[in-house]
Amino acid sequence: MSARNSTVRAVNRLTSRWAEAAVAPDGRTGTVLTAAGVWPLLALLADGAGGPARAELAGALGIPADGASAAARELLAALGRVRGLEAAAGLWARADLPLDPEWAARLPEGARGGLTGDRAADRKLLDEWASARTGGLIERMPVQLTEHTRLVLASALALRLRWIRPFREWPGTIPEGPWAGREVLRLLRTTSLLHRVRVAGTPAGPVTVLEVVGDAGVDVHLVLGAPDAAAGRVLAGGIAAATRAVPWVDGFSLPEGTPGPGLRVGVGAAYRPEPRLSVDTVAFSVDAEHDLLEHAGLFGLETARTRAAAGHFPGVSRDPLLIESGSQSAMARFHAKGFEAAAVTAFGVAAGSGLLPPPPYRVRTIEVRFDRPFGFLAVQRSSRLVLAAGWVAEPLAYVEAEYEEDWDDEEWEDEEWA
Repeated sequence: MSARNSTVRAVNRLTSRWAEAAVAPDGRTGTVLTAAGVWPLLALLADGAGGPARAELAGALGIPADGASAAARELLAALGRVRGLEAAAGLWARADLPLDPEWAARLPEGARGGLTGDRAADRKLLDEWASARTGGLIERMPVQLTEHTRLVLASALALRLRWIRPFREWPGTIPEGPWAGREVLRLLRTTSLLHRVRVAGTPAGPVTVLEVVGDAGVDVHLVLGAPDAAAGRVLAGGIAAATRAVPWVDGFSLPEGTPGPGLRVGVGAAYRPEPRLSVDTVAFSVDAEHDLLEHAGLFGLETARTRAAAGHFPGVSRDPLLIESGSQSAMARFHAKGFEAAAVTAFGVAAGSGLLPPPPYRVRTIEVRFDRPFGFLAVQRSSRLVLAAGWVAEPLAYVEAEYEEDWDDEEWEDEEWA
């Protein structure tokens, strides 16, 4: 991936602001969002906007409107080069909408289509595009089609990755906290790489971040804050930690005791000389629908959604236009073997066992548990672009009929050390 650092920072800032605004402070509602799918669409709109709408969109983007379309093209092209990530953009316009040819020429490669005004036919066309571009993870284009809709601008992102080392699945009951008594699908793993866990100082207080390495240059970071910390601020703090924007201490240097949420550091007996990081988390699945106009100011759309005689997008069309709707459908799943996430964003523009000898070694041991609501981030490794962010309010329940013991005693005894 080779998007400019300024673009990556701008997208991450939007992700952080949106996460803090969208996640309920008490963390009782799960969600997932992808600013990387919204940002390029805002950039294309900014390129064609004028007056106050142009200034507001540039402010939300964090870059000048003059270079926004080039940045959008560059970002989408870079996303398309990430292994395991599918990225696409599309535009559909009514035949009677005269698009500015210079603006249209600056659009990124992608679908170009027409809207007929037959809402059922147009809906079928857009839904098929959304499903095809996400491999069926998102089946419906999140756009409101009305008699006034003249243009739809959309993006689709779909990420699928497998862990370098899978987790072991195990049914278990949470003993305490908000999930107490729940029988859940626990995911367990052990590694000697203590730097996979870090504690960062953030405005939300100390935040524990666990990095789970994927096979496609994308990693997932699990984020845990203090039980009484506001969930959105914890997630924003996790973004700052995962993108190296705040100081942090990794597992090799953490003091003994409980130096961070969900953490316990000490010295214990072991059969191998390597240090040990034991991870105990849960499988989860999160879906969300976002009305972007509920946070119009955050996305620079306060003016662009209002009626004006000359419209707000003279660079898109000589006909007056306003933002009629803006929505994102997103999902994420975290399981023993990997992770997948997808989002479609659209703007509608209107008119072991056995006896063993005593362990011979004393080693540094760290235990980290995610057994209460926590955040997650999918981060492109080299650029540190946050591809998806979300909050887990409910773990996946263990269902006996769906659980299969697919590992043997040898695998159980041979702990993961990478």
